[in-house]
Amino acid sequence: MIRVERREPGIAWVTIDRPGARNAMTFAMWARLRETAVELDADASVRVVVFTGEGDEAFVAGTDIAEFRAFTGAGDGVAYERRIDATIGALDAIRVPTIAAIAGACTGGGVSIASTCDLRIGAPNVRIGIPIARTLGNIVSPRNVARVAELIGLDAVKALLITGKLLRADEALRAGFLSEVVETAPALLPRAQAVAESIAGLAPLTVRASKEIVRRIRASRELPDAGDLIRACYGSNDFREGLTAFLAKRRADWTGS
Repeated sequence: MIRVERREPGIAWVTIDRPGARNAMTFAMWARLRETAVELDADASVRVVVFTGEGDEAFVAGTDIAEFRAFTGAGDGVAYERRIDATIGALDAIRVPTIAAIAGACTGGGVSIASTCDLRIGAPNVRIGIPIARTLGNIVSPRNVARVAELIGLDAVKALLITGKLLRADEALRAGFLSEVVETAPALLPRAQAVAESIAGLAPLTVRASKEIVRRIRASRELPDAGDLIRACYGSNDFREGLTAFLAKRRADWTGS
């Protein structure tokens, strides 16, 4: 479930609310998140948007892997990545500043959501990464890889992708993924609210124009096509094995085919 709460002065809180599944996103939740982004962008009363996950265990632990059971081939993977790109693109298009308040696991699609926010505030227990090489055997779109690379560097993203490592709070702060880390988990949401209130009190046209300038610079950079790579991963035996192994809670037997 995607929950939206309005607070003064002009702050919208968007909570990914599925704590029993570590806030893993269903396909319906991805669609609703895109709709929410469009709605908030069109709301003239909103000055700042804060994204967070329900509870302390996770911000967003990627997409619920059970959702992939309906996939029958590579084409499903291509369509899925396009839908994710569309949702992240809608988040990126929100004209006002956005803040990610992150506790616990921020993995896979959670990293994509957080990386499109303008600021990322972390709790001490955050774990950030894209461990698809040891979970599902799929791939991330070039646009979402590029977003993370703009924060921590292309080689650092490559290392996360090929090792499956999860960054601790101090590592994510040094790498540049997190803007700041609060001292305790209970301090996370109050700190995000305080930062949002501070931004909401600034000159709104200057803030929006500054954000838009950066967005346009990023949009001007051409990205490579990766349809062949997406098809190769989602259409592979390894993808089916990764899905089956994850759901069975066993280690995948990767074959590279």
